[in-house]
Amino acid sequence: MTLCQRFFWRPFVLRDKLRRWGARALGCFHQSPPKKSPGERAQRSQRSTLHSPSVSYMLRLARILVPGVALVQAAHLSTSSSSSTAAAAAAMASSSLEKLSTKVCIIGSGPAGHTAAVYAARAELKPIMLEGFLANNVAAGGQLTTTTEVENFPGFPEGIMGPELCERFRKQSERFGTRIFTETVQRVDLSKRPFKVFTEAKEVEAETVIISTGAVAKRMNFPGSGEGKDGFWNRGISACAVCDGAAPIFRNKVLAVIGGGDTAMEEANFLTKYGSKVIIIHRRDDFRASKIMQARALSNPKIEVLYSQEVVAAHGDKVLRKLTLKSTKDGSTQELEVSGLFFAIGHKPATDFLEGQLNLDADGYIVTKPGTVETNIPGVFAAGDVQ
Repeated sequence: MTLCQRFFWRPFVLRDKLRRWGARALGCFHQSPPKKSPGERAQRSQRSTLHSPSVSYMLRLARILVPGVALVQAAHLSTSSSSSTAAAAAAMASSSLEKLSTKVCIIGSGPAGHTAAVYAARAELKPIMLEGFLANNVAAGGQLTTTTEVENFPGFPEGIMGPELCERFRKQSERFGTRIFTETVQRVDLSKRPFKVFTEAKEVEAETVIISTGAVAKRMNFPGSGEGKDGFWNRGISACAVCDGAAPIFRNKVLAVIGGGDTAMEEANFLTKYGSKVIIIHRRDDFRASKIMQARALSNPKIEVLYSQEVVAAHGDKVLRKLTLKSTKDGSTQELEVSGLFFAIGHKPATDFLEGQLNLDADGYIVTKPGTVETNIPGVFAAGDVQ
């Protein structure tokens, strides 16, 4: 066996040995003791098999080295209810987490989160940032990572790519001492100070918590709407007109917006600055948008409306070329040639992990005191699109 083979083989050999040792240890609960002479049986009558030195050693070894053995051991020995067993398991899981402590814990890694990190770090508060690992199916940095060229951020007259801007945010936060962990927050305990923030691997205690998890634009799912070679996401399909509308592929082209609320009206008006024509596609006969927003859109000569229609497929080559529409009344279909499609059907704030511990509005956004970032719990703040 070569050195390389030994290197890769030994961990698996060790793993198998540990599993066998754990199995032997657990087998002590079920196997009948070996037959003994009457004298030996009398001598051992006062001793429990579980207190055998070899068994105790194996149980300790199994508890340390074999995942799950301690929980199985507890299940065999305990006569308590299943609820107490679950509580013990949760307590054991919590005790296995890496413990960290900080004055400021920042949850989220978009522009708002990194702004908070830079100021906190420069004030020598030594903040910890939990930037998320594909939280809500978006990379650390949030929605900005899904955009292409950003032209409306100060300091970049030639524009900058969204992911590159996010990376610059991160480097600036780290430069001043922010500790950043690429982990997603699963739950929090805001019942008392210090607050506790839990990821899969860590438990962070913090005197102050800043929540900047943002909101994710809702996307529709139909053939051609996704990413990859068969989809046109970021190749003609977007969920942010302000972010992407000025891109060269949309200039002087026919564009479409899906939606019927204020967001759809606002984005359609915005896109008329760049597109030759903007078509609003809505599945109902009337809009839900406010009257003033409807008036602005309908009075714009570059905006057309297709009522009672929904997009069922997107087609193209390297970029989006056309859409298939289906009538919500009679089911008939038609083709619509466009070079851009923008979803404007709302956003979903990333607040599920709070589990009702903060006041939220009807749409799930964190409620803050007017003109501030303060929540209903002193020491917990909300920044960015999450409020």
